[in-house]
Amino acid sequence: MEASVAEVERILCYRFKNGKLLEEALTHSSFTEGVSYERLEFIGDPIISLAISNYLFLAYPKLDPGRLSILRAANISTEKLARVAVRYGLHVFVRHHAQPLMDQVERFAEAVSLENPSVVSHGGSVKAPKILADIVESIAGAIYVDVGCDLEKLWKYFRRILEPIVTPGDLEQQPQPVSTLFEICQKRGKRVEFKHVRTKTASIANVFVDGKFIASASSAQKDLAKLEAAKIALDTLTSLVTPPTSIKSSNREIQLNFCTDEDGKITVDAAKHRLHEYCESKKWSKPIYRIEKDSGPSHEKRFICSVQITIEDRILQISGCEKSRVKDSQNSAASMMLMALFEV
Repeated sequence: MEASVAEVERILCYRFKNGKLLEEALTHSSFTEGVSYERLEFIGDPIISLAISNYLFLAYPKLDPGRLSILRAANISTEKLARVAVRYGLHVFVRHHAQPLMDQVERFAEAVSLENPSVVSHGGSVKAPKILADIVESIAGAIYVDVGCDLEKLWKYFRRILEPIVTPGDLEQQPQPVSTLFEICQKRGKRVEFKHVRTKTASIANVFVDGKFIASASSAQKDLAKLEAAKIALDTLTSLVTPPTSIKSSNREIQLNFCTDEDGKITVDAAKHRLHEYCESKKWSKPIYRIEKDSGPSHEKRFICSVQITIEDRILQISGCEKSRVKDSQNSAASMMLMALFEV
């Protein structure tokens, strides 16, 4: 371990007064022979956020709080910190007994090696394993403790690791997911709304488009949860197919007809059958239905069902309206899926 500590100190250009701190920062919880990095990650996470917030506040005095939040999120996201870990090879020094997890790390590192390093990335072809961001945060925590909890000294040594710092110009060249989501939906005449829920351990961001739930993500920080939820929402929305209201398959035409259900809502007639037809014509797997919620006494049960379809490697899921019968709620979910696919 001494050799690993010395090599990481060389990478960081910082020599620890207490080398045990760096040993701890490089120890995963699966490695039971040592103290894990979880406590150092706990302090490192908010310290990196505070340090970058301080830097951005001073560097861009004319930037409004909203843009500052977006810029901070881009600089401390899991995707950004994971790439920092890979760029400096910090992951190879981690002590662990979790080979499947490290196999994921290697796949991510390989994918990152093929990326254009000049591009600000909010996510590539392989999702960043959280352990990589944890390593960077725990090392930041170790340095912070080693310098006597002095934020200025931490930034002096740690800024180089985070460079290049994402700038407002970078975000203009590659639009940030939140602003991109709003722009795309605005062009289509749709309204985007983020709803946040705070739990004891995380902030959960839910994305709704025209009142319909689209995506959700969680993070310790509200702006990071919002960033990740926006990215998922964009993936979902851009994967939706936009066919005309009449679709021709190899041997028949699939036509959507609309009717009003018992609640007075517009719905697709025979939606389950039509969705099955459409998936079959596109050679997609069959729709999968689930009961998401059932409530009320046995004689007055109400159900909310969801439907899930897979388009290539993307999974789309939409919930239907609450109904008194499972079959009706499934039909409602299928109707909403069709209307989303057809952008009705």
